[in-house]
Amino acid sequence: MKEKIHPQYHEATVTCACGSSFVTGSTKKTLKVDVCSKCHPFFTGVQKVVDTTGRLERFNRKYGLDKLEG
Repeated sequence: MKEKIHPQYHEATVTCACGSSFVTGSTKKTLKVDVCSKCHPFFTGVQKVVDTTGRLERFNRKYGLDKLEG
């Protein structure tokens, strides 16, 4: 590797919006994230219900696609 062209690598603290934190390596000393492995639905197995009722119908009405046949 070439000298003096790479950023400094630090021990970084990652803090999630859920309050969880862990230490990793990064060029920044602190990182803030919205989702981590302790609160992400893939890892927890708990899925939040998102209200999507009517989204497709609203889209079709907005762009006039509900009048198309076929």
